Amino acid sequence: MHFEGIYTPVITPFGEDYSIDFDAYAAHVQFLLDSGVHGLMIGGTTGEYYVESHEERVELLKVAREVVGDKIQIIFGTGSVNPDASIKLAEDGAKNGADVLLVATPPYSLPTQRELALHALSVDRAANLPIMLYNYPDRMGVNMEEEFLDRVGRSANFCGIKESSGDINRLHMLARDYPHIQVSCGMDDQALEFFAWGAKSWVCAGSNFLPKEHIALYKACVQENDFRKGRRIMSAMMPLMRVLEQGGKFIQSVKYGVTLDGRFSGEVRKPLRGLNKDEKRAMAQVVKTLKTTIASIEAEAPAQFVESIKASISEVEVTSNEAGE
Repeated sequence: MHFEGIYTPVITPFGEDYSIDFDAYAAHVQFLLDSGVHGLMIGGTTGEYYVESHEERVELLKVAREVVGDKIQIIFGTGSVNPDASIKLAEDGAKNGADVLLVATPPYSLPTQRELALHALSVDRAANLPIMLYNYPDRMGVNMEEEFLDRVGRSANFCGIKESSGDINRLHMLARDYPHIQVSCGMDDQALEFFAWGAKSWVCAGSNFLPKEHIALYKACVQENDFRKGRRIMSAMMPLMRVLEQGGKFIQSVKYGVTLDGRFSGEVRKPLRGLNKDEKRAMAQVVKTLKTTIASIEAEAPAQFVESIKASISEVEVTSNEAGE
């Protein structure tokens, strides 16, 4: 399994009664497909999996697969406090169209590295699908350390890791010591650093409402190897990253971004609460400025390409004239 491009951890739209609005969800998935994202993550943190039932999570997978067909990859989250629930999710994910499983640390229990590895290997055996690990110690309480990575390396299914620790030294360690595990950026404000260290994929919640802008950074860094352009795009994105990563209302901000983009995102389930008026106003201004700035950067590239072609043609003409003389 190869991970490359922008992967969107899809939001779950809830109505006023907090039930899932599957029509709005399907429309949002269709929007993401049409926008050119390279994969979807169903049942991630951004999707509020922790307040959803097993049946709801599986149904979200089924609907997403029905919408996208076989056009893009779907990563299905198996995270749960209860390891047995994760195994059941893995089994049902395999039955209902998941391409990849997302395997995280069971939160709150604080397993040792050996215990964590045994859990991950149990999920692996239940489904026998490619696996992207999810390292998010701020939410789960435990890092996936070298001992864990060495133990799960016994199975070739462990082929990726969404690294969300925020510790840049872990990125260095993964890139140097575990090159067989594809590193995917899971910390939005470090995307440029991840790409510089060879990561080719980014699981980014902001792509729920700014897919083109996130794809622009991926293209600049991974496809064009133009880190000068990448730095400019990332600089334009940083105010949004500060809102998402440091504002304390990550999911609420992402959902409001979807609302600003004209689609129904609905409520957040308790214990979370939506943004207040001031937070919405600030978010709207950040998004407006970001879109304008990145559109300007993108518009420069074709113009620069045309100028370079003109310069090349001029050089050929001069050379030809000189040869004729």
